[in-house]
Amino acid sequence: MCNLYVFDRVLGMSNFTHKLVSIDIHVMRAVRHAFKSDIIKHQCVHRRESPYCCDVCNKTFNVNSPLIRHKHLHAGECPYCCDVCSKAFIQKCDLIKHKRLHSGKRPYCCDVCSKAFTQKCNLIRHKRLRSGERPYCCDVCSKAFTQKSGLISHKRLHSGERPYCCDVCSKTFNVKSALIRHKRLHSGSRS
Repeated sequence: MCNLYVFDRVLGMSNFTHKLVSIDIHVMRAVRHAFKSDIIKHQCVHRRESPYCCDVCNKTFNVNSPLIRHKHLHAGECPYCCDVCSKAFIQKCDLIKHKRLHSGKRPYCCDVCSKAFTQKCNLIRHKRLRSGERPYCCDVCSKAFTQKSGLISHKRLHSGERPYCCDVCSKTFNVKSALIRHKRLHSGSRS
């Protein structure tokens, strides 16, 4: 059993309640699992296991559903299409977010300054910038970040990992934006 979680039988139901047992009350969550197999699959997340592998690029996943979505990328399948601009998406939720750009709908609003956002993640980032909160901390040098992606990129400086490779000259980069900027040198484009 996962040592971070405890599983309790829900009275009168044939599923389990999955409760986070942690000192940090801000991350308390409950996740319902319908079957024991779901619990076993979920434990892969905590053990950092990735048993599902893409047969095209060898990217690994700890559950099967993201692998299925990922394979749509290789196949070029985008079943959800915007009726305004024809941009296509792999997931329906991404199409819904995209349509907010056309409609101008901004359902996520800052309770301090009333600035509104099309996506919840942008509101969270905005609030962290306002408050100075930096919840993602490097375990090597203690530098803190407002977003998990910033920490991931930063950790590559310590590890030396450079996963982004130029397909023209094979030069490698630790962040995707650096690769995109570099590719402009090959194409002659500066914008």
